[in-house]
This record gives sequence, structure tokens and C-alpha cells, in this order.
Amino acid sequence: MGREHWKRIWIGSAGNMVEWYDWFVYASFATYFAGAFFPDGNPTAQLMNTAGIFAVGFFMRPVGGWLLGRVGDRRGRKAALTLTVTLMSASAVLIAIAPTYAVAGYGGVLVLLVARLLQGLSVGGEYAASATYLTEATDPKRRGFASSFQYVSMTAGQIVGLGLQIVLQRTLSDDALHSYGWRIPFVVGALGAAVVFYLRRNMLETEVYDADETGGEERGTLRALWRYKREAFLVIALTMGGTVAYYTYTTYLTKYLSNSAGLSKETATLVSFTALIVFACLQPLAGRLSDRIGRRPLLITFAVGSTFLTVPIMTMLKNAGSFWPALGLSLLALVVVTGYTSINACVKAELFPTGVRALGVALPYAIANALFGGTAEYVALWFKDAGAESGFYWYVAGCAAVSLVVYLTMRETRDLDLTRMTASETSTLTTAS
Repeated sequence: MGREHWKRIWIGSAGNMVEWYDWFVYASFATYFAGAFFPDGNPTAQLMNTAGIFAVGFFMRPVGGWLLGRVGDRRGRKAALTLTVTLMSASAVLIAIAPTYAVAGYGGVLVLLVARLLQGLSVGGEYAASATYLTEATDPKRRGFASSFQYVSMTAGQIVGLGLQIVLQRTLSDDALHSYGWRIPFVVGALGAAVVFYLRRNMLETEVYDADETGGEERGTLRALWRYKREAFLVIALTMGGTVAYYTYTTYLTKYLSNSAGLSKETATLVSFTALIVFACLQPLAGRLSDRIGRRPLLITFAVGSTFLTVPIMTMLKNAGSFWPALGLSLLALVVVTGYTSINACVKAELFPTGVRALGVALPYAIANALFGGTAEYVALWFKDAGAESGFYWYVAGCAAVSLVVYLTMRETRDLDLTRMTASETSTLTTAS
């Protein structure tokens, strides 16, 4: 790949990193600020309240998917990517300055809620705009490799957030972290978003989008997307298992290790941090492999592994007891999840023609995340609070089993020409040949 291709991947990924840094920082620092916005009481109940607000952000993602997907198809991928990072910067600032319960009662919760709604709008469009841009902006024979950098950047955002958490844990007292230290990462996120906004203002549009002259006034509309409803439902179904597993082993993992497995917050954070570094390095390798052998083999491997290994992995994690066993089990889980994360962006983008590609990826993916990804942490905590935590393990495995059926019946998308896709061609993708 030439220098220009790498530049496009870098700019698209850098913005994605900041977007997901802010998104996941909320989850990773929730153990410190949960008590700041709600009355004193059961720590699990406080976490459930903050997890509920986390889930609310996901329910704005379909709105963001529709709005920003429309912008991406009608105004270009660059316009959508610039708008998403602007919204994310605003939400980070709001969280950084939100008043606590002691200062403003539930007024702070309202500010937190508004910030999460803005984040939901932003991320709902960012995923599709980034997936579409990375898929379109590279050599067709390297689409899997290029699009894998979406999860490299998403994971890098988490790594930066967890790394900052480790630094703060070692430089500030526990009282200071609960008092004001948790605000620092949101200030950092706002500054990072400002930098990426500048970079994206000068980014180049993709040749695939510039060359497309189809669609006219229906570009990026729900009417146009309805012609590809089978592909849209396919996106929801193939996302279901992957997003539940991903959020279980990333955003929820730190809380699970500290709240259920009994590890200290510092040890749990270090486990997540180390595992995510390895996870990020695996993404391009798996993406490149998909360019050679196809997307379906990796998706099927993920689904089989997640269906049959989730229950034993989560059970053993709860009894890991120390850093190394917890790290080994976390890495095993993330290796399995890589089969989905490394290529799901390009698989979805390959299902739709250019004029409806951003909306086609954004809206159904956002719906799937609202139903399954955003609620994963809350469902896990609900099972724990009900005294039946193992029920969540079976829930994750069941979602993966549903997606496995989809992966087994869908056709391969690796060799599709994105510039010549038609309704008749895409309609054959839902059935394996």
C-alpha cells in the first residue's frame, strides 16, 4: 500500500480512536464516578445506574446512524467523519464539567445523560463512516487488512484510556480519584478530538464515492435503504453475537474482574490493559488473513469459539484469583473475538452499493448495538444482582449461536467490486452458494 493509502487509514483511524477513547473511558472510570452522581448506597446499584446511562447512549446510536449515515451518503464520508468528532468533543466537555449529586442533586445526572446522548449520536455515525471510508479508500485486495484498523483504533482508544487510568491510580490517592481525578480523562478526550477535527478537515474523499453517480436525490435515504432490507437485517443478525462478546471482554471485563472475581481495581485494570494491547496487534493479522481465505471462515471460527467457550472462560475468570490466570483467560477470549472484530467493518460495507453504503452499515449496526451491545453490561449486572451471574454467560453464548447460523448461510463478500454493485448482486449475499 502506498503512502497516500496509509495516510487515509491513519486519519480515519485517529478520529475513530478518539471517538472510542471517550466512549470507553466512561465505562472504565465508572467505578470511580458512580458514587458522585447518585446517593450513597449499594455499590452494585450505583454501577447499574451508570451502566443504565451507558446503555441509553446506545439507544441514540440508531438516530446517529440514520442522521450521519445520510450525511455520509449525500455529502461524503469526510463530512460525516468531521461532524462525528465535533459531537464527541462536546460530549467529553460536558462530562468533564458535570456537577456531582452533592452540588446539584440529580442535575448532574441530567448533564451526564445529555452527554451520553451526544456520544450516542456521534458513535452511531462514526462506525459506519469510518468503516465505509476505510473499506473504500484502499486496494480491493487489501480491504480486510485496511478495515481491521477500525478495531485497532477502537482498541487503541481503550488502551489509552486504561493507560491513563493506571497512571492516575499510581499518582493520585483513591479519594482523589473519586473526588476529581475521574474528570481528567474527559478533558484529555476533548483536547484529542480538537486535534482530530483539524486533521479531518484536510482529509481526502474516497475515489469510490467521488466516482459514483447513482442514486440522485434518494442517496442515503430510508427509501433507498429499503431496497436492501435483506442486507440490513443481515447486518443486525451478524452483529448480534459479535457485539455482545466484544463488550463483555472489553468494557465490562475490568468491572467483572474487580466486582465479581475479587481482584483489586489496579490489577483488573492492568489485566485489561495488557490483553487489549495483544488484541490490537491481532487485528491486522486476522484482517490480512481474510483477504487470503475469505471473511466467512473467520466469522464462523469466532461464532463456534464464542458459543462453546464463553461459559467455561467466564466461570474460570471468576475464580482466577490473580493477574496471570486472569490475563491468560482474557487473551483466549479476545483471540476468539478477533474473528469478528477484525473484519466485520468491511463485511458490512461490502453488502451495500456506494449510494447507500454509509446508511446501510450505520442504521442496522446501531440497532443491533442498542439491543445487544449497549445492554450487555447492564444485563450482566442484572444477573449478578439477582444472584444468578452464570445466566449472563449463557446469554453471551446464545447470542453467538444465533450469529453462527447467519455466518453459515451468508455468502462470501471478499471479491465483490464496490464500484459495480447492483441490487440483484447484493440480494444474493444472504444465501451461501
